[in-house]
Amino acid sequence: MLSWLLCGGAIPVLLIACGGFFTVYLGGQPLRSPKKMWRAMITPPPAVSQGKGKAAVSPFRAVTLALAGTLGVGNIVGVANAVWIGGAGAVLWMWVSALFAMVLKYAEILLAVRHRREGKNGFFGGAIYYIRDYFEGHRMKKLAGLLSAIFAALMILDALGMGCIIQVNAVSMAARGVWGVPTWICGVLLMLLTIPVLIKGTKSVATLTELLVPIMTAGYILLSAAVLIIRREALGGALGAIFKDALRMESAAGGVIGFLTSRGLRVGTMRGLLSNEAGCGTAPTAHAAANAHSPAAQGVWGMFEVFVDTILLCSATALVILVNYPQVEMLGSDAVMMTIRAYSCVLGDFSEWFFGAAVFCFGYATVLCWANYGMECLSALTDKKRWHRLYLFAFAICTVIGAVMAPGSVWSISDFAISALTTLNLCMLILMRREIKEETRRTFSTWK
Repeated sequence: MLSWLLCGGAIPVLLIACGGFFTVYLGGQPLRSPKKMWRAMITPPPAVSQGKGKAAVSPFRAVTLALAGTLGVGNIVGVANAVWIGGAGAVLWMWVSALFAMVLKYAEILLAVRHRREGKNGFFGGAIYYIRDYFEGHRMKKLAGLLSAIFAALMILDALGMGCIIQVNAVSMAARGVWGVPTWICGVLLMLLTIPVLIKGTKSVATLTELLVPIMTAGYILLSAAVLIIRREALGGALGAIFKDALRMESAAGGVIGFLTSRGLRVGTMRGLLSNEAGCGTAPTAHAAANAHSPAAQGVWGMFEVFVDTILLCSATALVILVNYPQVEMLGSDAVMMTIRAYSCVLGDFSEWFFGAAVFCFGYATVLCWANYGMECLSALTDKKRWHRLYLFAFAICTVIGAVMAPGSVWSISDFAISALTTLNLCMLILMRREIKEETRRTFSTWK
């Protein structure tokens, strides 16, 4: 029982409960005001001074950096597990779960932008800083330092485990299976592609992900659209099955499980993690760097992030599987092969090559993003260069290790780290609920 709790057994309940609470507490905002949400996304941010080495990160660039951490193999194959567990109706419950996740992502990003700092290279921040500010504001400086340090240490641990070893292992296995490339070569390649970008800082990582994320997302959507067009005669039946089966208990369970664990499944094997990091306090690190119009406006961009991650990409995968379900159902225990077969049985063997490339690109983007998260957290703990060099060395070593050996116990360690992060962050969102509500009311009352 203790092991189950430490590895995230209670996290789905906490996420749904907190998501439901904030949906009611904020009076349905921002979801009930789509025009205002659109206004928040298109309103130009304020001009900022451009000092030496200082450049603003656009709200969209911050979103692509955060998406790089959430888009992964699970967005390609994780949804297959939900469909196999609960049938077609599971997809509807994934959509419902995503609505709760949107509100949580909005709330944590709002706080991150409100409590961020400004340095010589621009804005920076994240959950570490609003944890610190809250307790310091309540004259509990020792607790502020302790909890923020624990949060930072857990993120660094997760960056080396889930963000590096497990992700690299999935990419290396896919490269070996599709192209026959030795795993160690893939590991060395990812290391050489990651470390130089990481050394240059957040803006270099954000610049690369701003190019990589839209391209690989668009390519995946186009391939999915091609399958659905070819199999259009089965599309109506698939959509009907989603709503027809949604009321079955097995579908509800499958949808919630698939949604709440797809972040682990995005590497094909990991379990107990969160789909799009909503509520665990990691993505705010990326969003805090944005030159946002307002904290609430950047929070809306976070909701867009959840939409792309779950509603768009996961739905595309689900529909492709459903229109070809008779041909792939027997592969349900192997989510990777189930998804690959759903595409290849319509488009031919070339789609396997595409999936190899997609896994590499999605995996590389995730490695980059999490490497940057770890570096940002280390910077919050110390500014001594030797610790930063040690982190870069450790990340490089973990990249090679992840490629040549099975993650093993790293799964459990990462499950524990992300569970602890989520529990602490959700508690902070509840404690700071009034601040979230006041900022939401102030921002949305100014737009018609």
